[in-house]
Amino acid sequence: MRHFNVTGLCTPDKDYMVDISDKIQKIRGMVDMEEYFTINRARQYGKTTTLQALKKNLNMDYIVSRISFEGIGGTIFSDEAKFCLGFDELFGKSLRFSSASSEDMKQWNRYPKDTDSFLRLSEKITDFCMNRKIVLLIDEVDQASDNRVFLHFLGMLREKYLARKANEDFTFFSVILAGVYDIKNMKLHMIERGYHSTPQGEVKYNSPWNIAANFDIDMSFSASEIESMLSEYETDHRTGMDIPRTASLLWDYTNGYPFLVSRICQEIDETGLAWDCSGIQMAVKNILLEKNTLFDDISHHLENNTELRTFMYELLILGQEKPFERTNGTVDLAATFGFIRNDNGKSVIDNRMFEIKIANYFISRNQEDKKHLKITGVLSEDVIQDGHFCMEYVLETFSHHYEELYENIKNRKFLEENGRILFLTYLRPLINGKGFYHIESRTNTERRMDLIVDYGTEQYILELKRWYGTKKHEDAYEQLFGYLESMHAEKGYLLTFDFRRQKKPRMEWITYQGKQIFDLIM
Repeated sequence: MRHFNVTGLCTPDKDYMVDISDKIQKIRGMVDMEEYFTINRARQYGKTTTLQALKKNLNMDYIVSRISFEGIGGTIFSDEAKFCLGFDELFGKSLRFSSASSEDMKQWNRYPKDTDSFLRLSEKITDFCMNRKIVLLIDEVDQASDNRVFLHFLGMLREKYLARKANEDFTFFSVILAGVYDIKNMKLHMIERGYHSTPQGEVKYNSPWNIAANFDIDMSFSASEIESMLSEYETDHRTGMDIPRTASLLWDYTNGYPFLVSRICQEIDETGLAWDCSGIQMAVKNILLEKNTLFDDISHHLENNTELRTFMYELLILGQEKPFERTNGTVDLAATFGFIRNDNGKSVIDNRMFEIKIANYFISRNQEDKKHLKITGVLSEDVIQDGHFCMEYVLETFSHHYEELYENIKNRKFLEENGRILFLTYLRPLINGKGFYHIESRTNTERRMDLIVDYGTEQYILELKRWYGTKKHEDAYEQLFGYLESMHAEKGYLLTFDFRRQKKPRMEWITYQGKQIFDLIM
């Protein structure tokens, strides 16, 4: 019986899979054009599964060699001879699982111990590719990202590629590398980390992979692609789910991030949750509380890179606008790790689950850094009134808490910079266990931030902003009204931080174009 798989390679006969045939055809088109390229996407983005599906697609017309640098140890990268002999062995083994004939394999294995240099390996590749269309797929190339010998291997492939275009060599028809990092920038990355020095006369920015074509195929799952997987599951289990609605909800939380889509489905299937909005919300809540390699990576990258941590804090918590410009090293790194995506030239958090996880990371840091502050004396049961979560009460009690902090803390700049994180820190324990929130940054000059709280079957929409005058505040009503309309909600909450502190906090319910808005100015 098939199941949802989130570890390693997925296969159609054992796992429920999204139909990625359209993506495979697009990648196939690049292969047919004899292009060399890198599939660089964030961790657990389905790269290995994609390579396997691509290999199956290409097998009828090409000899496809698929090798991986995962689990082979570091000895192979210690020097030129070991690498060349190791590649020779890996390539020869891969031919046994390709469409290569016995004669093809005999041809490659004629001189098994004679490729102890790049010159000899290059000659062997020339002979083997003379009358054959060979596609080389290398997975997990990040395992070699700190090894100079791999740069020389890429340089050899580049020189052979260029020589072929000049009709002066034979080489692989197409080469595809798969990993997290952009191999084009590997050389500069190694120089900056001290793993590679530039000999006199060598150009520092001359990438050994500058021949590669840009790979801009969207690897995330669309809602319609998610439907294809749910349809297969529904055929087997007859749950009665609304497939388009369920697929849309899965996409809303994940933005099609492959691991997250499959993990939510796995959680629903294995724990017996309903295939509806409440079931998906519960699955998301459970997953956000677990420890897995993807979430470990998020914490690790934020903890170990101060510039990246600052960038994500300013983007997510402070609501600052950040252009999506990958020539900026920090932006490029955030995009490489899958934290952000391009939204009309602006950087936005890639998906809701990352928003929650990264916000929780900063809340935890805030709690550790500010242990001397009494964050809240309110209990989670205090905010339940008539069986409903009372957001009005939460905001009212937070205003008192904030007022107390303002009177007692001498460093007012701290409050200006941390007002939002203080509110999230205050809110989190009140909804923990029964709900969660996600942040939707709508960055502009007013630094807006929309906060959506899901508690049980109810949803609460808040807008957090800074005070920029009466006219701007009135404009905020219109902005919140528009958002409430789009969410089909009848009431919302506007929390405004007024750092002039000329008045005490003011709160009231107002009616704006038929919508109820709880307006709190602090």
